[in-house]
Amino acid sequence: MTITQPDLSVFETLESEVRSYCRGWPAVFDRAQGSHMYDEDGHAYLDFFAGAGSLNYGHNNAVLKRALIDYLERDGVTHGLDMSTTAKRAFLESFQNIILRPRDLPYKVMFPGPTGTNAVESALKLARKVKGREAIVSFTNAFHGMSLGSLAVTGNAFKRAGAGIPLVHGTPMPFDNYLDGKTPDFLWFERLLGDQGSGLNTPAAVIVETVQGEGGINVARVEWLRRLAELCKRRDMLLIVDDIQMGCGRTGAFFSFEEAGIVPDIVTVSKSISGYGLPMSLCLFKPELDIWEPGEHNGTFRGNNPAFVTAAAALETYWTDGAAMEKQTLSRGQQIEETLAALREEHSDEIKQYRGRGMVWGAEFRDKSKASAVAKRAFELGLLIETSGPESEVVKLLPALTITPEELDEGLRILARAVRETI
Repeated sequence: MTITQPDLSVFETLESEVRSYCRGWPAVFDRAQGSHMYDEDGHAYLDFFAGAGSLNYGHNNAVLKRALIDYLERDGVTHGLDMSTTAKRAFLESFQNIILRPRDLPYKVMFPGPTGTNAVESALKLARKVKGREAIVSFTNAFHGMSLGSLAVTGNAFKRAGAGIPLVHGTPMPFDNYLDGKTPDFLWFERLLGDQGSGLNTPAAVIVETVQGEGGINVARVEWLRRLAELCKRRDMLLIVDDIQMGCGRTGAFFSFEEAGIVPDIVTVSKSISGYGLPMSLCLFKPELDIWEPGEHNGTFRGNNPAFVTAAAALETYWTDGAAMEKQTLSRGQQIEETLAALREEHSDEIKQYRGRGMVWGAEFRDKSKASAVAKRAFELGLLIETSGPESEVVKLLPALTITPEELDEGLRILARAVRETI
């Protein structure tokens, strides 16, 4: 694809150096629909990024867009703090009837603010309030957000360093298979908990991702998650599942922990809960944990009513028959897995491993620099993919759940070409 040099001057002179995705994708995007984005010159890019998982139903999904336009055109409330609105009521009723009740999940719903890290901060704050303890246990290569509390339970050294102050009251433990299966699960964790001389204060909670997205597509086994839930219950620690990127159907079921058959005490949800890329997040928790005082945790943008509108439409459109949605996601995921397996066999000297669940997959390269090179070449060929892992050594595939088999096949062919032309 021939691309003319875009005019990036205003971004380069006025916007902060902190910008990141635009450096890997030097284009000026103008519009997007479904699984495609288009730059200002009309070049099309197949999107295997999906807004970092915030666009599970694609760009400008027609059903969700119609619901949003209708709401705005009738002057529906756009900003309501935590006031009761018809839009919020419709979302809560849909969420209860379509998601919570069929799964026998008793959760109360909190709107802590519009982003994922807001949800995590509220979860940590609530856990400490309930248990009266400060310590939180997280896991190696975890990512939970960029605010201070979330960074304290994040593993990435580069992101942690940006805090500029000590990040305290968080203790990392080995994630599933971090020690290559050489040590029994939770041996170190159990030893520290049982030893009065270990230096580990009794934790209020443990926070975990079932699949570590930013950490390199590290997939926790069902057995490991079950043992973690049992450990938390036995040791009087709350279990927090961060489902911000892996929830809303990304791994198949609506919640990524469903396959393990566990019921976390607290769950954080964001990214694709609005369905349309609008800022929205939830903190879900068991009713007995709801000990908040009115106004004790709030935020100006916790009442994003346009997001409530598209969220309700997404639930009613895609999750009324959740089994069909899950089946489609797993089928598309198998399509991705088969391609990655063939690439791994063809380039076993370069591709160390591939791994994933549902429609989140990654390919890890032995030469860590190759992943970024593959992503760069894919962009030149018209495919948007990002990297993940502590050293950006994993090519990460995160297409919309609504992508067609033909579009998925096209993107996978581009990926295979990018790998062959790069390595």
